[in-house]
Amino acid sequence: MHRFICVLAALVPFSTAAQDAIVSIGGPVTEIIYALDQQDRIVARDTTSTYPAAANALPDVGYLRALSAEGVLSVGPDLIITRDTAGPPEVLEQLDAAAVPLVKVKDGFSAQSVIDAIHTVGTALDQETAATALAETVDAQFSTLAEQRAAITTPVRAMFVLSNQGGRLNIAGLGTGADGIINLSGAVNVMADEFHGYKIMNDEAIIAAAPDVVIMMTSRGDHSGAKDDILSLPSLAQTPAGENGGFVLIDGAALGFGPRTAEFAMTLLGDLYPSVKSEH
Repeated sequence: MHRFICVLAALVPFSTAAQDAIVSIGGPVTEIIYALDQQDRIVARDTTSTYPAAANALPDVGYLRALSAEGVLSVGPDLIITRDTAGPPEVLEQLDAAAVPLVKVKDGFSAQSVIDAIHTVGTALDQETAATALAETVDAQFSTLAEQRAAITTPVRAMFVLSNQGGRLNIAGLGTGADGIINLSGAVNVMADEFHGYKIMNDEAIIAAAPDVVIMMTSRGDHSGAKDDILSLPSLAQTPAGENGGFVLIDGAALGFGPRTAEFAMTLLGDLYPSVKSEH
């Protein structure tokens, strides 16, 4: 009997640890797990999960949209939490068919989508109370942001440039994180009515769009785009942004729509409308 109890005691910690083995796929998903103080349960994350910095020490199962079922399952998870836009689609189908529970967090680019994601992750982790508290905090930040937006009288016309490929600009349209953060900051995405997703635009279309400001990400490679290099391009030099030096850089994580989204939008609003921000 004593031997049985010892064996059982040895198995209990193992069983508990197995239940805590979570693979987190998607930067916002990982941020929410950390914000709920459940990071010790993560055994691996995807390449886009780089915040907080401690997440980078976790095993990497690959890029969000280029996953392999074998890679995700190789770390032995008993729960996978992922953005529903992860892929390829056939990999998500394979993971869905596996014995490991799969929770899909709906992707979205609005304040409500952030709140919904927090509750989805909280429920998956059996942390509903903590998720409610986090959602209330984030919602209060969005309310403050809405008050700042209400003070804007003339919206800035913004164009988000994802990359500069030898003068060919890849620009954000509707249904993108860039479009979402532009709207939250009280500006207007000049390409929102033209197309969905991202698209390489010709010079004529960019000139006709007449943006007041160009927004790009602060990151390496062709995403960073020095202000002078971008605004001096023929396609932008003839726009209000080119003529007036309208150029703003934002953190790439601002496009992800996680717990920090309201903060990112407030920062962008302050860059676009200094007088409005100073009043608050």
